[in-house]
Amino acid sequence: MKALPALGPTRKLKLPKESERRLPNGLTVIAIRRPAVPLVEVRLRVPFARTHLSRAALLSQTLFSGTADLSTVEIAAELQKVGGGLSAGVDPDRLMISGNGLVSGLERILELLGEVLSGAAYPVDEVATERDRLADRIQVAQSQPSHLARVALLKRIYGKHPYAVQTPEVSQVQAVRPAQLRALHGERLHPAGATLVLVGDLTPEKALDTAERVLGTWNGGGKQVDLPHTPPIEPGPLTLVDRPGSVQSSLRVALPAVDRTHPDHAALQLANLLFGGYFSSRWVENIREDKGYTYGPHSVIEHNEAGSAFVAAAEVATEVTGPALLETYYELGRLASLPPKEEELEQARQYALGTLQLGMSTQAGLATLASTYAGFGLRLNYLPEYAARLAATTLDEVAAAGAEYLAPAKTAVVVLGDAERVEASLRALTAVETA
Repeated sequence: MKALPALGPTRKLKLPKESERRLPNGLTVIAIRRPAVPLVEVRLRVPFARTHLSRAALLSQTLFSGTADLSTVEIAAELQKVGGGLSAGVDPDRLMISGNGLVSGLERILELLGEVLSGAAYPVDEVATERDRLADRIQVAQSQPSHLARVALLKRIYGKHPYAVQTPEVSQVQAVRPAQLRALHGERLHPAGATLVLVGDLTPEKALDTAERVLGTWNGGGKQVDLPHTPPIEPGPLTLVDRPGSVQSSLRVALPAVDRTHPDHAALQLANLLFGGYFSSRWVENIREDKGYTYGPHSVIEHNEAGSAFVAAAEVATEVTGPALLETYYELGRLASLPPKEEELEQARQYALGTLQLGMSTQAGLATLASTYAGFGLRLNYLPEYAARLAATTLDEVAAAGAEYLAPAKTAVVVLGDAERVEASLRALTAVETA
């Protein structure tokens, strides 16, 4: 069997042509040329922090349910005429409207978007239908261990911060009425602070002209609402959430992290990859490949506008809950106390740099990336700078980041599982409190 060839040199990131314009109404428009196919990707990001959860969630589901002149079916039909479609979603930071269509239909897509932004009607029947669907989805989610573990983790690490609760209760959703959605729309869907990203086979300046001509009159009222910075993640007793009869335990570990512009970010990202951020990582090799405790352990640095956090997650068999946590502590401690080998670091570095290239390889990926960065005040020119930092990060810097941010003593741990069967083994490792 022939040995695999060595990896070739990493290609330099080539940034596409990009133009930006801030419209008089406060909307920032970014147009990026990517002529792979004759399509345009549309991403409109509207700040939407600190809203009533149930209303925000239902608003995102019913935003395209009709205007004074068009029904939800007519909106969809008009978009389909230009090979397009639009949908909305919401998270604790923003409302995101996403879609695509033929580049020749960009003006019509933006016209329909503008009609919805200025005059979404939230018809009674449509709201009732979507309200029931959303309530059903929440009920299903509340039966899923991964969702319950996530809810417990957010509460554990964020305390009284707005990020601590990100899913509304079913009763709250069922209480929402169309008038409340119209009021929320009027208060929060305005162009000030919003960013529209257009990516495709387009001429950037002409796309900016089109956006200004069509959306320049969007002038919703309301005010900008900012979030306080997230509190520091406090280590302490493991939080055990009882799920009687469960055959698996959901293990969640959180640690402090830094934002994308912090000098330690590249080193911490590489340390995360070495620990559990990709398939060849130490944690995956240990508790999946070697011991068979779990199928898909994974760690990630979550970046939110109000703060960042390192989160590791694994679903493990109930009988190995304690051993899996022990190995998790072991791998964190090994990374925090012993520097990685050069070959190991280089593999993680190549993965990180390759992931950046892949993220920019399609129109959709590029649009999502540009919109995400815009939410943090960054532009695509951040990518070559970040790639250069990844390429230049040394073993000592990665080791220092591991010691600073990933030490086991700094962890906040949540376990969702059958307390009667797992509590004793967990208490043998650390202090435990039941939720």
